[in-house]
Amino acid sequence: MDRIIVLDFGGQYNQLIARRVRDAHVYSEVLPFSTPLEKLSDPSIKGFIFTGGPNSVYVASSPHIDKSVFSLGKPILGICYGAQLMAYELGGEVKSCEKSEYGKIEVQVNHESVLFHDVKPRSVVFMSHNDQVSRLPEGFVNTSSSENCHNASFECPERNLYATQFHPEVIHTEEGKKILDNFIYKVCGCAPSWRSDSFIDEKIKEIRNRVGDKKVICALSGGVDSSVTAALLEKAIGKNLYCVFVNHGLLRKGEAEAVTSYFSDKKRFSLNFISVDKSEMFLSRLEGVVDPESKRKIIGKAFIDSFVEERKKIPEARYLAQGTIYPDRIESGLGISAKIKSHHNVGGLPKDIDFDGIVEPLNDLFKDEVREVGVKLGLPDELVYRQPFPGPGLAIRIVGEITKEKIEIVQEADSIFREEIAKYGLDPKPSQYFAALSNMRSVGVKGDSRSYDYAVVLRAVSTDDFMTAKPVALPYDLLSIVSDRIVNEVKGVNRVLYDFTSKPPSTIELE
Repeated sequence: MDRIIVLDFGGQYNQLIARRVRDAHVYSEVLPFSTPLEKLSDPSIKGFIFTGGPNSVYVASSPHIDKSVFSLGKPILGICYGAQLMAYELGGEVKSCEKSEYGKIEVQVNHESVLFHDVKPRSVVFMSHNDQVSRLPEGFVNTSSSENCHNASFECPERNLYATQFHPEVIHTEEGKKILDNFIYKVCGCAPSWRSDSFIDEKIKEIRNRVGDKKVICALSGGVDSSVTAALLEKAIGKNLYCVFVNHGLLRKGEAEAVTSYFSDKKRFSLNFISVDKSEMFLSRLEGVVDPESKRKIIGKAFIDSFVEERKKIPEARYLAQGTIYPDRIESGLGISAKIKSHHNVGGLPKDIDFDGIVEPLNDLFKDEVREVGVKLGLPDELVYRQPFPGPGLAIRIVGEITKEKIEIVQEADSIFREEIAKYGLDPKPSQYFAALSNMRSVGVKGDSRSYDYAVVLRAVSTDDFMTAKPVALPYDLLSIVSDRIVNEVKGVNRVLYDFTSKPPSTIELE
């Protein structure tokens, strides 16, 4: 099977590049820039993509590549830092920009190129750089420019070397898909041979080889990620799978009962399903905690403690499985990427935990890819397309200290918001929508009397990969209905706000 390898230099979009390649039905995976040359010489590898990154290539401590990779004869596409690195290593010059470029920028194609086949002469691309290539290496030609970046792209087609200062992998680059497809098919000559079916087969084989006949405890929240993980494991190891649902007291209204009812129904699943209520333990550990990172770490430790306790009842269980997906890992700053926030299911197992290891079959996939796998596994639509809900639950939808009163406020407000969106019949629905609680209290009037209550924050976003997201412009009449119901029906609230911020610069959740 043909492969494109993405060599990671610390960019936030490294796995997004691999995902775009897989969208073109060619298998792709991310490897560190330090991967040994002998591994990169594999004949199934048809080309490489160098990612962006936060460093400057002319700084000695920045990540650099073994220059022998340019002599392998395989096509290379450098993106952002990867473009600068290619130029720098091959004798060009990289300097700090007089004027940095961030966001949407128009570029003009200057030279005929296979990379720009069927691409508009002028189009908008996504830039994010402080440095740029000021002088091209010998044998390279300029192929496009922007107002402030002359070498927006360049290439040496005789050596199959191509570079873009902009990011073709993000949706803001209008012709990005065409550019990547041209590299994958016209430059690398790949055959479209990868499908989610092949991913499923490979993962089942991988799980069986690793786990053998040992039992596995799967952390099952009822969300799409953990449910697809459980379905994969069930196909791989059958009755050796034990799914544990931990009610941490931070779930949406009625969620614990719904998940327990759904997954314990033997007509739907043949899982060994175990439901445990640990809400008092979680809430007692979170008492008085206001820092978001502290909340996440406390919750992560409490989850592990819960699963260890259950493992003692199943001594043959030697592995813990989790529904970790790629955005969880990249935001947690694994590898050389910058840390944004810790995810409770990222970072491996503590050294003193009595498991042989952790199983995370989805950790290279994005949310929509996970859903595609779920459909292929035969999971019902109501599960596959269920609203995302974070593992830490309402703890990261309550800004500041967590109390039972605040949990109840968010549960009730969120229930109203979801109920009204369902009744309104939006098409398409937002990718994710929820109510959260700010730590702001303000003066209001209720029943002709002064109130001093909380402000609820509503949020709805549209996204396909959860790495970037746009706020949804919900209809005014819908927001008016939701706001009126919340302030009238939810005790302790006298104000409703709508969060209209994209990701980046915000994240989807509040904490």
